[in-house]
Amino acid sequence: MRQAGRSLPEYRAERGAGSILDAIAQPELVARLTRQPVTRYGTDAAIFFSDIVVPAAAIGFGVDVVPGVGPVVSRPFTSKDDLQRIRPLEPEIDTPYVIEAVRILAEELPVPLIGFAGGPFTVASYLVEGGPSRNFTRVKALMHGEPGLWHTLIDRLTDLAVASLRSQLDAGADAVQVFDSWAGILTPRHYEELVLPATRRLFAELAVSHPGTPTILFGVGTGELLPLMASAGSGVVGVDWRVPLDDARRRVGPGIALQGNLDPALCLSTWPVAAAETREVLLRAGTTPGFIFNLGHGVLPETDPAILEEVVRLVHAEGLAGVETPT
Repeated sequence: MRQAGRSLPEYRAERGAGSILDAIAQPELVARLTRQPVTRYGTDAAIFFSDIVVPAAAIGFGVDVVPGVGPVVSRPFTSKDDLQRIRPLEPEIDTPYVIEAVRILAEELPVPLIGFAGGPFTVASYLVEGGPSRNFTRVKALMHGEPGLWHTLIDRLTDLAVASLRSQLDAGADAVQVFDSWAGILTPRHYEELVLPATRRLFAELAVSHPGTPTILFGVGTGELLPLMASAGSGVVGVDWRVPLDDARRRVGPGIALQGNLDPALCLSTWPVAAAETREVLLRAGTTPGFIFNLGHGVLPETDPAILEEVVRLVHAEGLAGVETPT
């Protein structure tokens, strides 16, 4: 996951204090932070160091990322008048530092680079709630009380995500992941009616501009949404630790790869516990091609890097056992 490096002492030394948005605006620093987990853990791909609110912050909506809190909006979205605050993203002008960092990494990385953006619903939840939320009452009230305004808002945020992802792919990213992290708070019916159409458009537009690009869609607590997420147009669906992967395969159906799903908290336990749980994930994944081993959410900051190093070694040593490589 994108927080792969944040438990590393070298990350804390390089990253420093303050808002992550200040670090993201420094391409050379971003390139170093992106490479750190690859160097330390030997992962098979790199996750671009960024944040899901970068496009919204770049267009001047008034978003910051407060250490220990998360994204915070100085003036939340409350009415149709706030739509004028969400203008189209012009990556070459608004986020040139993202483009430059991707270009640096595309030239230097020994592994593929995965870019990313926030899913429309998750970004909307921050803009409407004003920050992290437990119950998402404001965004749910807007979705159901003013569906017309909601669809306009989420369409504009979809445009931001598409523009950001295209700029990353144009600069050299090999794949992209969409983090609709909080979509799991919705019922399947509400997700299908109020979020899925925008998500489908996002992946459809990427398929037109960058055909054949690997894409991943991920959310937390989305077990009941997996069949719908599988219809969004992404080739890979991320699964958190709550749903066993063999069950997830049945829910998403054929033709969709899975990503997941070791519980990050178990990496804080002993190595024998982490090893047993890693093997359980591999067992549940089965031998069907189309699987990316990953955590079920982000790395917890207090994780011992040595445990993650051993997890990667175990997956490399045992992950392909019994898997037939398609010809």
